[in-house]
Amino acid sequence: MSRRLLSFAVLAALLLTVSISAAQDAEPVRIGIAVAQTSNVALFGQEQVIGAQIASDYYNEQGGINGRPIELVFQDTAGDEAGAINAFQTLIADNVVGIVGPTLSQQAFAADPIAEQAGVPIIAPSNTARGIPEIGAYIARVSAPVAVVAPNAVRAALDINPDIARVAVFYAQNDAFATSETGTFQETVTALGLELLPVQQFQTTDTDFTTQITNVLPQNPDLVIVSGLAADGGNLIRQLRELGYEGLIIGGNGLNTANVFPVCQAFCDGVLVAQAYSVSYESEINTIFRDIYTEQQEKNPPQFSAQAFTAVQVFVEALIELDNTVGLDTLDLAASRTQLNETLLSLEYDTPLGPLSFTPDGEINQGTFYVARIEMNDDGQTGQFAFVASIETEPAAEVEATPEATPGS
Repeated sequence: MSRRLLSFAVLAALLLTVSISAAQDAEPVRIGIAVAQTSNVALFGQEQVIGAQIASDYYNEQGGINGRPIELVFQDTAGDEAGAINAFQTLIADNVVGIVGPTLSQQAFAADPIAEQAGVPIIAPSNTARGIPEIGAYIARVSAPVAVVAPNAVRAALDINPDIARVAVFYAQNDAFATSETGTFQETVTALGLELLPVQQFQTTDTDFTTQITNVLPQNPDLVIVSGLAADGGNLIRQLRELGYEGLIIGGNGLNTANVFPVCQAFCDGVLVAQAYSVSYESEINTIFRDIYTEQQEKNPPQFSAQAFTAVQVFVEALIELDNTVGLDTLDLAASRTQLNETLLSLEYDTPLGPLSFTPDGEINQGTFYVARIEMNDDGQTGQFAFVASIETEPAAEVEATPEATPGS
């Protein structure tokens, strides 16, 4: 190699080293992650932590926000409203530019108004109850509303058994999401001309559902629908089977996690769950997400992880766009938050969930949904979601809040 070529090679190497060093030394862009890492809700929140961290690591490897690294700041919301409020207040004071969270809709109704008042953009990764985007101008969600997703499971059940006539419904009355979801399920059952048996209520803290189950089994239901969280919903399903129910079961979004498998074990087999994510969806970003998750966790990624990844992705791509058009360095924190909120609502995204965008009010526009059947393995502890239906929809319309949906996912 000539001396001149060598000098150019050395110069290029030095410039690359300086560039990498500058990126590493750049002030990070801080994004808050407020999800449930403890309590019974941690069955969902732990999956969200994994999805968010995969997104952060991946986009930092791609250069972050035009050379500025992404820093996730985690706060545990636990499973109640007070935990979410404390987490939001801490993150807002900790100078995050936006927040992904909380895990439960019930927490969102309590904590989101705090972010709204502070002018901090929120992306809800798993809040599907009616009325979430309507909380305020800074509230958006990448979790499709239950009114869009839930009816798909009932129609799939009818495809499997067209003779379904009598439907029993159980729901957790102390959970905002379950209250919202059961309303959609009941409306769907009635609209399809099926007989709705007397609705049974329970608490997310309950472990014994004998009374509710024995209230409905003598009425010979052909289909049972359960709206609750993974722990209580899984136990209810197990007890339904133990007490002799042999028909189809639909689980709500709270059972949309592999963490329910050890709860109802072999009795999970055959449960239908409507989903907003498919591990089989073919796209470059879903392949990247799926491969990283599978390598790290040695199992397929669940919806809650995919939605958390997507929430971080939306923030990152909106931040890059804002930096390109305005320059983050020219904005103080308050202006960054406000303009980030405006930017993220205006873009279109190619995500693991598929292409998505937002309405001006922060509601998600997502075109494809799925229904899966739980297939348990022979060990009775592990299993998988096997997809039985794919549903194409029109862009989401605004969903009005209902009064009863103001008191999880």
